[in-house]
Amino acid sequence: MSSKINQIRVQNRYLKWLLFTLVLTVLLVAATLLSLTTGEAKIDLSNLISVLRQQDSIEYYILTQIRIPRILLAFATGGALSLSGALLQGIFRNPLVEPYTLGISGGAALGVAFTIVLGLHLTLGIYILPLSGFIGALLTIFIVGVLGFLRGNSDINKMLLIGVMISFIASSIMMLLMSITTANNLHGIIFWIMGSLDEPNKNLIYTCLAAAIAGLLISYLFARPLNALLLGEEKANYLGINSKATIRILFITSSLLTGICVSVAGVIGFVGLVIPHLIRLLVGSDYRFLIVGSFLGGSIFLILSDVIARTIIAPNELPIGVITGILGGVLFIIILNRMRKKSRHV
Repeated sequence: MSSKINQIRVQNRYLKWLLFTLVLTVLLVAATLLSLTTGEAKIDLSNLISVLRQQDSIEYYILTQIRIPRILLAFATGGALSLSGALLQGIFRNPLVEPYTLGISGGAALGVAFTIVLGLHLTLGIYILPLSGFIGALLTIFIVGVLGFLRGNSDINKMLLIGVMISFIASSIMMLLMSITTANNLHGIIFWIMGSLDEPNKNLIYTCLAAAIAGLLISYLFARPLNALLLGEEKANYLGINSKATIRILFITSSLLTGICVSVAGVIGFVGLVIPHLIRLLVGSDYRFLIVGSFLGGSIFLILSDVIARTIIAPNELPIGVITGILGGVLFIIILNRMRKKSRHV
Protein backbone atom coordinates (compact mmCIF):
# COMPACT_ATOMS: atom_id res chain seq x y z
CA MET A 1 0.00 0.00 0.00
CA SER A 2 2.76 2.41 0.96
CA SER A 3 4.69 1.61 -2.21
CA LYS A 4 1.64 2.53 -4.33
CA ILE A 5 1.27 5.81 -2.45
CA ASN A 6 4.96 6.63 -3.02
CA GLN A 7 4.61 5.76 -6.70
CA ILE A 8 1.61 8.09 -7.02
CA ARG A 9 3.57 10.87 -5.30
CA VAL A 10 6.49 10.42 -7.70
CA GLN A 11 4.15 10.47 -10.69
CA ASN A 12 2.45 13.62 -9.42
CA ARG A 13 5.83 15.29 -8.92
CA TYR A 14 6.91 14.46 -12.47
CA LEU A 15 3.55 15.65 -13.80
CA LYS A 16 3.97 18.94 -11.93
CA TRP A 17 7.48 19.32 -13.38
CA LEU A 18 6.29 18.62 -16.93
CA LEU A 19 3.46 21.13 -16.62
CA PHE A 20 5.83 23.71 -15.16
CA THR A 21 8.34 23.16 -17.98
CA LEU A 22 5.54 23.47 -20.52
CA VAL A 23 4.41 26.76 -18.94
CA LEU A 24 7.98 28.09 -19.04
CA THR A 25 8.30 27.06 -22.70
CA VAL A 26 5.07 28.87 -23.57
CA LEU A 27 6.29 31.96 -21.69
CA LEU A 28 9.60 31.78 -23.56
CA VAL A 29 7.78 31.70 -26.91
CA ALA A 30 5.55 34.59 -25.82
CA ALA A 31 8.55 36.65 -24.67
CA THR A 32 10.30 35.94 -27.98
CA LEU A 33 7.29 37.06 -30.02
CA LEU A 34 6.95 40.18 -27.86
CA SER A 35 10.61 41.02 -28.44
CA LEU A 36 10.29 40.44 -32.19
CA THR A 37 7.28 42.74 -32.57
CA THR A 38 8.10 45.46 -30.02
CA GLY A 39 10.47 48.36 -30.55
CA GLU A 40 10.83 51.71 -32.23
CA ALA A 41 9.64 50.06 -35.45
CA LYS A 42 6.60 48.03 -34.41
CA ILE A 43 5.70 44.94 -36.38
CA ASP A 44 2.27 43.34 -36.13
CA LEU A 45 2.29 39.76 -34.99
CA SER A 46 -0.04 38.79 -37.83
CA ASN A 47 2.45 40.18 -40.38
CA LEU A 48 5.53 38.52 -38.86
CA ILE A 49 5.73 35.61 -41.31
CA SER A 50 5.10 37.81 -44.35
CA VAL A 51 7.82 40.24 -43.21
CA LEU A 52 10.31 37.37 -42.95
CA ARG A 53 9.56 36.53 -46.60
CA GLN A 54 10.23 40.07 -47.82
CA GLN A 55 14.01 40.07 -47.78
CA ASP A 56 14.33 43.51 -49.33
CA SER A 57 12.21 45.30 -46.71
CA ILE A 58 13.44 47.40 -43.77
CA GLU A 59 11.38 45.29 -41.36
CA TYR A 60 13.19 42.15 -42.56
CA TYR A 61 16.54 43.79 -41.87
CA ILE A 62 15.41 44.88 -38.40
CA LEU A 63 14.25 41.38 -37.53
CA THR A 64 17.18 39.39 -38.91
CA GLN A 65 20.05 41.76 -38.16
CA ILE A 66 18.96 43.37 -34.88
CA ARG A 67 16.14 41.66 -32.98
CA ILE A 68 16.74 37.96 -33.65
CA PRO A 69 20.48 38.19 -32.75
CA ARG A 70 19.55 40.05 -29.54
CA ILE A 71 16.98 37.38 -28.66
CA LEU A 72 19.49 34.58 -29.25
CA LEU A 73 22.08 36.34 -27.09
CA ALA A 74 19.50 37.05 -24.36
CA PHE A 75 18.37 33.41 -24.45
CA ALA A 76 21.94 32.11 -24.17
CA THR A 77 23.20 34.66 -21.63
CA GLY A 78 20.13 34.61 -19.39
CA GLY A 79 19.95 30.82 -19.42
CA ALA A 80 23.68 30.34 -18.82
CA LEU A 81 23.90 32.89 -15.97
CA SER A 82 20.82 31.48 -14.24
CA LEU A 83 22.10 27.92 -14.69
CA SER A 84 25.51 28.92 -13.30
CA GLY A 85 23.83 30.47 -10.28
CA ALA A 86 21.81 27.31 -9.61
CA LEU A 87 24.95 25.14 -9.90
CA LEU A 88 27.08 27.33 -7.65
CA GLN A 89 24.34 27.58 -5.01
CA GLY A 90 24.23 23.79 -4.98
CA ILE A 91 28.00 23.39 -4.83
CA PHE A 92 28.51 25.92 -2.03
CA ARG A 93 25.16 25.15 -0.35
CA ASN A 94 24.72 28.90 0.00
CA PRO A 95 21.65 30.69 -1.45
CA LEU A 96 23.53 34.01 -1.76
CA VAL A 97 26.18 32.69 -4.13
CA GLU A 98 25.87 33.82 -7.74
CA PRO A 99 28.20 33.67 -10.76
CA TYR A 100 29.73 37.07 -9.98
CA THR A 101 30.43 36.29 -6.31
CA LEU A 102 33.56 34.34 -7.24
CA GLY A 103 35.14 37.36 -8.93
CA ILE A 104 34.67 36.06 -12.47
CA SER A 105 32.91 39.19 -13.66
CA GLY A 106 35.53 41.33 -11.91
CA GLY A 107 38.35 39.52 -13.70
CA ALA A 108 36.60 39.83 -17.06
CA ALA A 109 35.86 43.52 -16.51
CA LEU A 110 39.46 44.15 -15.52
CA GLY A 111 40.71 42.46 -18.69
CA VAL A 112 38.45 44.65 -20.82
CA ALA A 113 39.46 47.78 -18.88
CA PHE A 114 43.15 47.11 -19.50
CA THR A 115 42.45 46.59 -23.21
CA ILE A 116 40.53 49.86 -23.50
CA VAL A 117 43.05 51.89 -21.49
CA LEU A 118 45.96 50.53 -23.58
CA GLY A 119 44.03 51.22 -26.80
CA LEU A 120 44.38 47.63 -28.02
CA HIS A 121 40.77 47.57 -29.24
CA LEU A 122 41.64 50.28 -31.76
CA THR A 123 44.49 48.32 -33.34
CA LEU A 124 43.62 44.63 -32.87
CA GLY A 125 40.00 44.69 -34.02
CA ILE A 126 36.56 43.77 -32.69
CA TYR A 127 37.47 40.40 -31.20
CA ILE A 128 40.00 41.76 -28.70
CA LEU A 129 37.42 43.08 -26.18
CA PRO A 130 35.53 39.79 -25.67
CA LEU A 131 38.82 37.89 -25.88
CA SER A 132 40.44 40.03 -23.18
CA GLY A 133 37.31 39.69 -21.04
CA PHE A 134 37.40 35.91 -21.38
CA ILE A 135 41.12 35.81 -20.58
CA GLY A 136 40.47 37.87 -17.44
CA ALA A 137 37.69 35.48 -16.44
CA LEU A 138 39.94 32.47 -17.09
CA LEU A 139 42.69 33.91 -14.89
CA THR A 140 40.19 34.40 -12.08
CA ILE A 141 38.88 30.84 -12.49
CA PHE A 142 42.47 29.55 -12.44
CA ILE A 143 43.38 31.45 -9.26
CA VAL A 144 40.21 30.48 -7.39
CA GLY A 145 40.45 26.88 -8.61
CA VAL A 146 44.12 26.40 -7.79
CA LEU A 147 43.88 27.95 -4.34
CA GLY A 148 40.55 26.30 -3.59
CA PHE A 149 41.66 22.84 -4.70
CA LEU A 150 45.12 23.16 -3.15
CA ARG A 151 46.65 19.84 -2.09
CA GLY A 152 43.77 17.95 -3.62
CA ASN A 153 41.16 19.24 -1.18
CA SER A 154 38.05 21.07 -2.31
CA ASP A 155 37.52 23.67 0.40
CA ILE A 156 34.38 25.38 -0.87
CA ASN A 157 34.32 28.00 1.88
CA LYS A 158 37.91 28.95 1.08
CA MET A 159 37.05 29.18 -2.62
CA LEU A 160 34.13 31.48 -1.85
CA LEU A 161 36.26 33.81 0.28
CA ILE A 162 39.03 33.89 -2.35
CA GLY A 163 36.49 34.73 -5.04
CA VAL A 164 35.04 37.59 -2.99
CA MET A 165 38.53 39.00 -2.31
CA ILE A 166 39.47 38.77 -6.00
CA SER A 167 36.28 40.62 -6.84
CA PHE A 168 37.23 43.43 -4.45
CA ILE A 169 40.80 43.59 -5.77
CA ALA A 170 39.65 43.65 -9.42
CA SER A 171 37.10 46.36 -8.60
CA SER A 172 39.74 48.50 -6.89
CA ILE A 173 42.20 48.16 -9.79
CA MET A 174 39.39 49.08 -12.20
CA MET A 175 38.64 52.21 -10.19
CA LEU A 176 42.35 53.08 -10.39
CA LEU A 177 42.38 52.63 -14.18
CA MET A 178 39.20 54.67 -14.57
CA SER A 179 40.63 57.52 -12.49
CA ILE A 180 43.76 57.89 -14.62
CA THR A 181 42.40 57.27 -18.14
CA THR A 182 40.83 59.62 -20.67
CA ALA A 183 37.13 60.53 -20.86
CA ASN A 184 36.61 58.44 -24.03
CA ASN A 185 38.15 55.36 -22.44
CA LEU A 186 36.14 55.95 -19.27
CA HIS A 187 32.92 56.02 -21.28
CA GLY A 188 33.82 52.76 -23.02
CA ILE A 189 34.61 50.99 -19.74
CA ILE A 190 31.42 52.16 -18.03
CA PHE A 191 29.27 51.23 -21.05
CA TRP A 192 30.74 47.73 -21.11
CA ILE A 193 30.37 47.24 -17.35
CA MET A 194 26.64 48.04 -17.48
CA GLY A 195 26.02 45.24 -19.97
CA SER A 196 24.53 45.22 -23.46
CA LEU A 197 22.99 42.71 -25.87
CA ASP A 198 23.84 44.89 -28.86
CA GLU A 199 26.53 42.55 -30.20
CA PRO A 200 27.14 42.98 -33.97
CA ASN A 201 29.33 39.90 -34.34
CA LYS A 202 27.11 36.88 -34.95
CA ASN A 203 29.99 34.44 -34.47
CA LEU A 204 30.27 35.55 -30.84
CA ILE A 205 26.50 35.15 -30.41
CA TYR A 206 26.56 31.63 -31.85
CA THR A 207 29.55 30.75 -29.65
CA CYS A 208 27.69 31.93 -26.56
CA LEU A 209 24.57 30.01 -27.62
CA ALA A 210 26.50 26.79 -28.23
CA ALA A 211 28.29 27.13 -24.89
CA ALA A 212 25.00 27.69 -23.05
CA ILE A 213 23.35 24.60 -24.56
CA ALA A 214 26.47 22.49 -23.93
CA GLY A 215 26.56 23.71 -20.32
CA LEU A 216 22.89 22.78 -19.87
CA LEU A 217 23.50 19.23 -21.15
CA ILE A 218 26.62 18.73 -19.02
CA SER A 219 24.88 20.09 -15.92
CA TYR A 220 21.90 17.80 -16.32
CA LEU A 221 24.20 14.78 -16.22
CA PHE A 222 25.10 15.83 -12.67
CA ALA A 223 21.54 16.41 -11.41
CA ARG A 224 21.56 13.44 -9.05
CA PRO A 225 25.06 14.17 -7.64
CA LEU A 226 23.92 17.76 -6.99
CA ASN A 227 20.91 16.45 -5.06
CA ALA A 228 23.26 14.32 -2.99
CA LEU A 229 25.58 17.29 -2.36
CA LEU A 230 22.70 19.15 -0.73
CA LEU A 231 23.12 16.70 2.15
CA GLY A 232 26.82 17.58 2.48
CA GLU A 233 30.00 16.18 0.95
CA GLU A 234 30.42 13.45 3.54
CA LYS A 235 26.91 12.05 3.12
CA ALA A 236 27.23 12.34 -0.66
CA ASN A 237 30.34 10.18 -0.50
CA TYR A 238 28.43 7.58 1.51
CA LEU A 239 25.82 7.51 -1.28
CA GLY A 240 28.53 6.64 -3.80
CA ILE A 241 29.00 10.16 -5.22
CA ASN A 242 32.51 11.38 -5.97
CA SER A 243 31.89 14.79 -4.43
CA LYS A 244 35.34 16.23 -5.19
CA ALA A 245 35.16 15.41 -8.89
CA THR A 246 31.55 16.64 -9.08
CA ILE A 247 32.42 19.96 -7.42
CA ARG A 248 35.41 20.51 -9.71
CA ILE A 249 33.56 19.70 -12.93
CA LEU A 250 30.54 21.83 -12.06
CA PHE A 251 32.69 24.70 -10.79
CA ILE A 252 34.64 24.75 -14.07
CA THR A 253 31.42 24.44 -16.12
CA SER A 254 29.61 27.27 -14.35
CA SER A 255 32.71 29.47 -14.33
CA LEU A 256 33.36 29.02 -18.05
CA LEU A 257 29.70 29.74 -18.82
CA THR A 258 29.88 32.93 -16.79
CA GLY A 259 33.18 33.94 -18.38
CA ILE A 260 31.82 33.50 -21.91
CA CYS A 261 28.62 35.42 -21.13
CA VAL A 262 30.46 38.30 -19.44
CA SER A 263 33.02 38.54 -22.23
CA VAL A 264 30.28 38.85 -24.89
CA ALA A 265 27.48 40.77 -23.14
CA GLY A 266 29.28 42.54 -20.30
CA VAL A 267 28.27 42.46 -16.64
CA ILE A 268 24.57 41.58 -16.28
CA GLY A 269 23.78 41.14 -12.61
CA PHE A 270 21.06 39.49 -10.53
CA VAL A 271 20.04 36.88 -13.14
CA GLY A 272 22.12 34.14 -11.53
CA LEU A 273 20.95 35.07 -8.04
CA VAL A 274 17.23 35.75 -8.37
CA ILE A 275 15.98 33.28 -10.99
CA PRO A 276 17.28 30.07 -9.29
CA HIS A 277 15.65 31.29 -6.05
CA LEU A 278 12.34 31.85 -7.82
CA ILE A 279 12.39 28.47 -9.58
CA ARG A 280 13.38 26.73 -6.34
CA LEU A 281 10.45 28.40 -4.58
CA LEU A 282 8.07 27.12 -7.27
CA VAL A 283 9.28 23.53 -7.89
CA GLY A 284 11.60 22.74 -4.99
CA SER A 285 15.31 21.92 -4.79
CA ASP A 286 15.39 18.78 -6.94
CA TYR A 287 18.08 19.55 -9.53
CA ARG A 288 16.45 17.29 -12.09
CA PHE A 289 13.80 20.02 -12.31
CA LEU A 290 15.80 23.01 -11.13
CA ILE A 291 18.44 22.90 -13.87
CA VAL A 292 16.04 23.12 -16.82
CA GLY A 293 13.70 25.50 -14.98
CA SER A 294 16.52 27.89 -14.09
CA PHE A 295 17.81 27.93 -17.67
CA LEU A 296 14.38 28.68 -19.18
CA GLY A 297 13.53 31.18 -16.43
CA GLY A 298 16.78 33.08 -16.93
CA SER A 299 16.21 33.25 -20.68
CA ILE A 300 12.67 34.58 -20.24
CA PHE A 301 13.80 37.14 -17.67
CA LEU A 302 16.60 38.51 -19.85
CA ILE A 303 14.51 38.64 -23.05
CA LEU A 304 11.81 40.63 -21.24
CA SER A 305 14.44 42.86 -19.61
CA ASP A 306 15.86 43.58 -23.06
CA VAL A 307 12.40 44.58 -24.32
CA ILE A 308 12.09 47.05 -21.43
CA ALA A 309 15.63 48.37 -21.99
CA ARG A 310 14.86 49.03 -25.67
CA THR A 311 11.46 50.64 -25.24
CA ILE A 312 11.23 52.46 -21.91
CA ILE A 313 13.06 55.58 -23.15
CA ALA A 314 12.83 54.95 -26.90
CA PRO A 315 14.44 55.88 -29.25
CA ASN A 316 17.30 55.72 -26.71
CA GLU A 317 18.26 52.47 -25.01
CA LEU A 318 19.06 51.74 -21.37
CA PRO A 319 21.90 49.37 -20.44
CA ILE A 320 20.32 46.02 -19.71
CA GLY A 321 22.27 45.72 -16.46
CA VAL A 322 20.23 48.63 -15.11
CA ILE A 323 16.95 46.82 -15.83
CA THR A 324 18.08 43.46 -14.43
CA GLY A 325 19.41 45.18 -11.33
CA ILE A 326 16.13 46.98 -10.59
CA LEU A 327 13.82 44.08 -11.50
CA GLY A 328 16.09 41.51 -9.89
CA GLY A 329 16.36 43.48 -6.66
CA VAL A 330 12.59 43.90 -6.38
CA LEU A 331 11.99 40.22 -7.19
CA PHE A 332 14.58 39.12 -4.65
CA ILE A 333 12.94 41.17 -1.87
CA ILE A 334 9.54 39.68 -2.77
CA ILE A 335 11.01 36.16 -2.74
CA LEU A 336 12.62 36.70 0.67
CA ASN A 337 9.34 37.95 2.13
CA ARG A 338 7.49 34.95 0.68
CA MET A 339 10.06 32.56 2.15
CA ARG A 340 9.87 34.24 5.57
CA LYS A 341 6.05 34.03 5.62
CA LYS A 342 6.23 30.40 4.55
CA SER A 343 8.70 29.55 7.33
CA ARG A 344 6.42 31.22 9.92
CA HIS A 345 3.47 29.07 8.87
CA VAL A 346 5.64 25.97 9.06
